[in-house]
Amino acid sequence: MFSNKDKTLPSLIAMVAFARVVEAGSFTAAARDLGLSTPVVSKRVAALEDELGTRLLHRTTRKLSLTEAGSALYQHCVRLIEEAKMAEVAVARLNEAPRGLLRITAPFSFGSNQIAPAIPEFLERYPEVSVEMVLSDRIIDLAEDGFDLAVRQTDEPQPNLVARRLTTTRKLVCASPEYWRKHGKPLKPADLANHNCIVYGSLPNNTEWLFNSNEAEERVRVKGNFVVNGPEALREAAVGGLGVIRLTSISILQEVKAARLETALDEYAAADTDIYMVYLPNRYLSKKTRVFIDFYMEWYAKRNPKTPCL
Repeated sequence: MFSNKDKTLPSLIAMVAFARVVEAGSFTAAARDLGLSTPVVSKRVAALEDELGTRLLHRTTRKLSLTEAGSALYQHCVRLIEEAKMAEVAVARLNEAPRGLLRITAPFSFGSNQIAPAIPEFLERYPEVSVEMVLSDRIIDLAEDGFDLAVRQTDEPQPNLVARRLTTTRKLVCASPEYWRKHGKPLKPADLANHNCIVYGSLPNNTEWLFNSNEAEERVRVKGNFVVNGPEALREAAVGGLGVIRLTSISILQEVKAARLETALDEYAAADTDIYMVYLPNRYLSKKTRVFIDFYMEWYAKRNPKTPCL
């Protein structure tokens, strides 16, 4: 994209202007925030489009919207700007102690199994910080609901958030060894119609399980005598031999290792899904949030050097 040193600096400046236009919603508002004139900001974005050879914004008299290329570039711009700002303030922040309430939201299973165990060490390291973690499988608006960061399982993080990938997971079918011995393992997804399937009640389309069959999607309608809205209860019911569940590989990893659960239909598992830590762009990022992100990325990597998709 950048072929020589002379182009690099103008391009970075143009990226700042482009990102601010996206966040402010207009060239005029972006220019005001940047302390520049509207024509200057417009020219910088136009120059960036010319340099990249593609349109980044759809312009109408009423609003601006991102093109596909613009959406992809914006995520990279946010990261570049964040790194530049972090370098600028690094020395000034050396003597600052993180403090205050850190609010985190995460899915039930991941929050319980992968975030909660890290909190004691984090709070010991940063005693002036306190943590509130809200477990929910719904997508919570960080800005509107006052959260500092979130963990999301998604194929496509929201373009207005900074996303740092933690790992990859997939949903697998499993039951206790005793259940499989009594009822037999399904050989194909359609065989689940003959099994008692425990349903995760808080998820949309919870009775429709998705599989990959011959590189094509296959949806199977399941039924059972127990519906529950938490992964821990779902998992324990399966361990107790009640029926078949479908959870992420991370959620059942320990039970499978301990032979309390056995997977089935692995070859039909749906495509892998990434798990990200997401947060608002750098200008909204507090010191307490920054240190937790850095701490947790390191903690998670040490604890899960190669988190497998079973």
